[in-house]
Amino acid sequence: MNQKEILDLVAQSSLRETKHEFEVGDTVEVHTLIQEGNKERVQVFAGVIIAMSGEGVNENFTVRRIVSGEGVERTFPIHSPKVSQVEIKRHGRVRRAKLYYLRDRVGKATRLTERRAKVKGK
Repeated sequence: MNQKEILDLVAQSSLRETKHEFEVGDTVEVHTLIQEGNKERVQVFAGVIIAMSGEGVNENFTVRRIVSGEGVERTFPIHSPKVSQVEIKRHGRVRRAKLYYLRDRVGKATRLTERRAKVKGK
């Protein structure tokens, strides 16, 4: 067994069983576990997914939102135990893998058109 196979075996134990269903352009709410002293609470970060990168254990997604006129971005590891839930609010229709152009936009220009659900059988 070589070194790469050993690393893959160790990484396999920390992967989530469920596959994520969100994509770039989706509006999501990320529920994160926050440790404050000896208490633990859930904090919600809502915004648009502007990028996804990495693979396996190192898979990340970046969420952007506007807070009091200032853009805030946060990157979350998909397989982290600190991310308790990712709730999809709406699916955006995009034609790019990275939506960094949203950083230059303000107000209504940051909105994405909604993607329609695919109908099976047609």
